[in-house]
Amino acid sequence: MDPIDCTPPEYILPGSRERPLCPLQPQNRDWKPLQCLKVLTMSGWNPPPGNRKMHGDLMYLFVITAEDRQVSITASTRGFYLNQSTAYHFNPKPASPRFLSHSLVELLNQISPTFKKNFAVLQKKRVQRHPFERIATPFQVYSWTAPQAEHAMDCVRAEDAYTSRLGYEEHIPGQTRDWNEELQTTRELPRKNLPERLLRERAIFKVHSDFTAAATRGAMAVIDGNVMAINPSEETKMQMFIWNNIFFSLGFDVRDHYKDFGGDVAAYVAPTNDLNGVRTYNAVDVEGLYTLGTVVVDYRGYRVTAQSIIPGILERDQEQSVIYGSIDFGKTVMSHPRYLELLERTSRPLKILRHRVLNDRGEEVELCSSVECKGIIGNDGRHYILDLLRTFPPDLNFLPVPGEALPEECTRAGFPRAHRHKLCCLRQELVDAFVEHRYLLFMKLAALQLMQQKASKMENPTTLENGDPPSSEPKPEDPPGPEAGSEEEGGSASGLAKVKELAETIASDDGTADPRSREVIRNACKAVGSISCTAFDVRFNPDIFSPGVRFPESCQEEVRDQKQLLKDAAAFLLSCQIPGLVKDCIDHAVLPMDGATLAEVMRQRGINMRYLGKVLDLVLRSPAREQLDHIYKIGIGELITRSAKHIFKTYLQGVELSGLSAAISHFLNCFLSSYPNPVAHLPADELISKKRNRRRRNRPPGAADNTAWAVMTPQELWKNICQEAKNYFGFSLECETVDQAVETYGLQKITLLREISLKTGIQILLKEYSFDSRHKPAFTEEDVLNIFPVVKHVNPKASDAFHFFQSGQAKVQQGFLKEGCELINEALNLFNNVYGAMHVEICACLRLLARLHYIMGDYAEALSNQQKAVLMSERVMGIEHPNTIQEYMHLALYCFASSQLSTALSLLYRARYLTLLVFGEDHPEMALLDNNIGLVLHGVMEYDLSLRFLENALAVSTKYHGPKSLKVALSHHLVARVYESKAEFRSALQHEKEGYTIYKTQLGEDHEKTKESSEYLKCLTQQAVALQRTMNEIYRNGSSANIPPLKFTAPSMASVLEQLNVINGILFIPLSQKDLENLKAEVARRHQLQEAGKNRDKAEEPMATEPEPAGVPEDSASQPQAAKDPSSPGLQG
Repeated sequence: MDPIDCTPPEYILPGSRERPLCPLQPQNRDWKPLQCLKVLTMSGWNPPPGNRKMHGDLMYLFVITAEDRQVSITASTRGFYLNQSTAYHFNPKPASPRFLSHSLVELLNQISPTFKKNFAVLQKKRVQRHPFERIATPFQVYSWTAPQAEHAMDCVRAEDAYTSRLGYEEHIPGQTRDWNEELQTTRELPRKNLPERLLRERAIFKVHSDFTAAATRGAMAVIDGNVMAINPSEETKMQMFIWNNIFFSLGFDVRDHYKDFGGDVAAYVAPTNDLNGVRTYNAVDVEGLYTLGTVVVDYRGYRVTAQSIIPGILERDQEQSVIYGSIDFGKTVMSHPRYLELLERTSRPLKILRHRVLNDRGEEVELCSSVECKGIIGNDGRHYILDLLRTFPPDLNFLPVPGEALPEECTRAGFPRAHRHKLCCLRQELVDAFVEHRYLLFMKLAALQLMQQKASKMENPTTLENGDPPSSEPKPEDPPGPEAGSEEEGGSASGLAKVKELAETIASDDGTADPRSREVIRNACKAVGSISCTAFDVRFNPDIFSPGVRFPESCQEEVRDQKQLLKDAAAFLLSCQIPGLVKDCIDHAVLPMDGATLAEVMRQRGINMRYLGKVLDLVLRSPAREQLDHIYKIGIGELITRSAKHIFKTYLQGVELSGLSAAISHFLNCFLSSYPNPVAHLPADELISKKRNRRRRNRPPGAADNTAWAVMTPQELWKNICQEAKNYFGFSLECETVDQAVETYGLQKITLLREISLKTGIQILLKEYSFDSRHKPAFTEEDVLNIFPVVKHVNPKASDAFHFFQSGQAKVQQGFLKEGCELINEALNLFNNVYGAMHVEICACLRLLARLHYIMGDYAEALSNQQKAVLMSERVMGIEHPNTIQEYMHLALYCFASSQLSTALSLLYRARYLTLLVFGEDHPEMALLDNNIGLVLHGVMEYDLSLRFLENALAVSTKYHGPKSLKVALSHHLVARVYESKAEFRSALQHEKEGYTIYKTQLGEDHEKTKESSEYLKCLTQQAVALQRTMNEIYRNGSSANIPPLKFTAPSMASVLEQLNVINGILFIPLSQKDLENLKAEVARRHQLQEAGKNRDKAEEPMATEPEPAGVPEDSASQPQAAKDPSSPGLQG
């Protein structure tokens, strides 16, 4: 084996306190761009005069070659040639030598040797790069760090910046794109079969990504003051803008529209609520109902909403055009039969109740949405809905209503709490989870009643007391049948099946169900708050508790039920969802690594970010507090950076453009630097004009000219952060400075810097910052390179591809790897078809494909797919996103399997560096990473280094999984193997004994793991005895001792790879082809039996593969194990 350099850089060794920033974007020396030409620009002699046009002249170019030769070139219908014009004298005649070239490159090759040489090298380099490094991503991803780039003169770039000022460049000049027409026409495309759906989805996705890009540019232009307002006479906050056929408005409360809801704060959150509504209605995708293209952009402290324009809306008054809903929050309300019909179709999937409200004249009006949802028929005859900010029901935990008491679970947790605005809604995920929870309750109640009826029939056939409420006493005896003798579960399962059948019979209403069964269903419906008494149907009325909305007398009972349902949903969030999240974190079913992944995990369970303080309280009170340390740290960091973001937003609104970098660097110093009194640098005085214009009422929104921001101090900022955390999240932070926060909560300043930069769009210079210096501030204004917009938009989905992907996963989980692989390949093709080459979902597809190929033994294919996944993840997620770190680890494993040891090590070192930067050392994922690194180092016989990593992994595993966990046992075994290789048998024995004890207590004496461990202990003891004998021999006989050669085992690559597979949760089943065929037949047979629902006995599995205790228990959606118990019906999509 060739010697390879395995020494990791100092800063990634376990226990290192240093967190450098520069390695985040390693600089390669051969990336220096080669200069081919000094200047290439349009000549000042353009456009050609009439007489030259008639000679075929199209345009003139001016070039200065690298050798400093200035030439003028004519581009004509016949080709390119040099002309005799100079900078001050026009002479279009061809110059000598008279080259006429078909391509410009050919002509430049002839006149400049440097161009010829450098351009060839440049092209060669370009071709060598992977296409994924060059393809554009559908949505822009900004990096929060950037190296210092030299700003070279480039006339083409300069011209580009000004000619494409209006975003016309995608179309013929003079024609802006009609965004609304494009967005709506793509929705109307046919969707009967797969090819039609693919075409439709691709068109929708393309228009959406183009619209998002245009809206983002427009929003930046609006805030930077480059767009004229359509109402320039009004004050800045009230101005509205139209640019490139997109309508822009600012997130301020104009004309006291949101006065009852919290003023400007409500106006700031309304756009994101509206966007969530648009997202939801788009996903339901009802034919004939249209929403507006909507993008919300946060830039320089302002929130801008960009919307496509309904045809004809600008010519009419809003009062005239709204034919459904209300423009004054429920005083005047209108309805329209066509809208009711369209919205009725969305009501079931969105769980919205059709209800009646009173208008200002006391008349009843029927609605199928919240009152603010407006319906407008555009000049194109389409039915648009807008203002969907209350699509989902209100969150009563943050909406105190006088005279309404919340359930005990809520009051115990200190709710309701007054929030800053009254637009707090429950998330769609929560509504779905709540309804799912109610459905299970409904089935259980009905099953219990049916069982009781059956039992009472058996005991006493004459009585018919089916109307009693279900009693909680145990069932008299298990009804005979297939489930006799099984546990309670089996009984209730068959009961549930009966209920399902019964519910369907009653719903179809064919009169076959007997009255007692109807009674059962009616009781269960009533108990769970269903709106129908013959079938389960839970829906919410989004107008309940909406200020200013009144309901007719006849609906009072319905309104009371709805209020109760909302209270139950608020209690469900606190009593089920948040504890469920904490439990998942303890079980490591979810492993967030930074603020964004924690937020995602919370939102998947329907928990809004305003509950973060509540989640942290629960973590603190949890008995497994130690095992939730990483969650607590991430949560506190998220709490601090979110509070700082809220303060930063208002701070930036008072800064004028010329002081922006000074203001941002001052804020970062106050936030992160240990320097006690940073001073803000105001823009240089000699530039401020002496004649101040008094009347400057009409400035663009981002041009305030006060310097209030300059007086902020670190003490004041941290006091405000603690205040904000208390007011917004209801959590008390125990810190007054950044150093106290770092000390108390074990945070890292570099992590806080990353989080705040990502949240606010700051981009800083890539260099080492001395946060802890008390003699000078960490940031200067030169360190702030840019401020980017933070964009929220709709993400259109590729539905067919997604179904293929899910079926593929299901197949894999049943053990049909080949079929699964084919389905996922098909999904990959469809994803490519809809999204283009770059997308998060394509990334997941490639990762799964790589894993499948690896399991099936095709390492080269696995490597190629995983490399694409890594490149794509870096481009669409970001170079240090937790997903990218995961991808690096998989790639390292496949590299090792393909004998690329040094590459595998470099990848693992990179993953460890990124993890340290994003979170720090003390994370459960770090144990897996260090085990991987330790194993590879063991394989290349770097024993001392290997031990450092493996022992760190052991410590982390013990902390997060508890000292008795199987992961810890495996960790002990890995450490023992390295000690054995070093011939330190005493330490090896000690670790292996620990592992053996865990196996014995957890799995019992007869388990193969325990036996393996016991065998290994014997083997170690023999080696130790042999070594001791040899040593004694040497002591006794001195140098003349006759020493038998000792057998020290250097680990084989195969054994290292086997252990790597085990810790990464990959299992191989050594089976011959014949076994495989038998196995497939067996799995198919079982599947059929299950379908029929007859096979309840647990037969001896032919494939009893225990998933190893190690490996990340990732959700099986993203990473199925190679083999699950083939009889398990639980397939998660």
